[in-house]
Amino acid sequence: MKLNFGAVFDNESNHLHVFLSVVERSYSLGTSAMENVLPLVRKIIPPLTSKKHKGQDGRIGIIGGCQEYTGAPFFAAISALKVGADLSHVFCTKDAAPVIKSYSPELIVHPVLDSPNAVEEIEKWLPRLHSLVVGPGLGREEILLKNAKARETTFEIIERSKLRGIPIIIDADGLWLVAKEPSVIQGYQRAILTPNYMEFTRLYEAMLSVALGHLALVLKGEEDIITDGKNMVICSHEGSGRRCGGQGDLLAGSLGAFAHWAFSSPQDTTKGPSLVAAFGAATLTRQCNRQAFHKHGRSSSTSDMIQEISSAFKKLFDS
Repeated sequence: MKLNFGAVFDNESNHLHVFLSVVERSYSLGTSAMENVLPLVRKIIPPLTSKKHKGQDGRIGIIGGCQEYTGAPFFAAISALKVGADLSHVFCTKDAAPVIKSYSPELIVHPVLDSPNAVEEIEKWLPRLHSLVVGPGLGREEILLKNAKARETTFEIIERSKLRGIPIIIDADGLWLVAKEPSVIQGYQRAILTPNYMEFTRLYEAMLSVALGHLALVLKGEEDIITDGKNMVICSHEGSGRRCGGQGDLLAGSLGAFAHWAFSSPQDTTKGPSLVAAFGAATLTRQCNRQAFHKHGRSSSTSDMIQEISSAFKKLFDS
């Protein structure tokens, strides 16, 4: 099924309400209130106990990072750690690796993304990963996306991750890549796409959730619309008016951890693990934004938001 969403974005001030109206009429989605979903998020968060071993609460892989874009994969990887994942791996190009590693010794950085045997180098780590985030800092105009082999590498890693049932979050330039070949993710219900409005306008024809087999979609904006084509959750948790670069990377990285918890949780999530995980990550990102803005105002940055993850998580989920 494919709808013409072109008119949705003609009037920027009204596009959210039109979008909601079209989606609800077209699919008769069940829409859940925020207060009904937050308890479900709390259920999937693994308790902290000394009986666990390192890695049990999440080993997250980030596919992205090139010479021009080193901040995005770092933001995603460090956010996953601070949310509660145990290990973060970044698979990037050789020239990006020293820079990303210099940001934090806590990240495991693999300079393999532009190597001739990239697929084999990354695939050997897949059995150890619980979720994969594709796109932060991948680059769009660089050789990674111009080069056919680089595209094939990314597609092949997605395919092999699907075979292992690994949750896959597609963000940033990963969305642009997948839009060129939607079949690579079609029907994989452990995939979560996280476009903002501009990305959605480029992707809507290829990326519509129902047409792609009910995989989850997080449409980021004034309110975050989270849907799998069956159910829809609106995240309107208060954030701030500050929209600095990198916030989407925080969302994607933390979503990597939430997705692992949701899909491996014995709890009944009712609305589906993808929606619960996405709602948790979206709410946390907004709370971090709110707290950082309260302290730093107009000068707040994604680095300030990341510093708020601990207290924001405690406020939302540990209370």
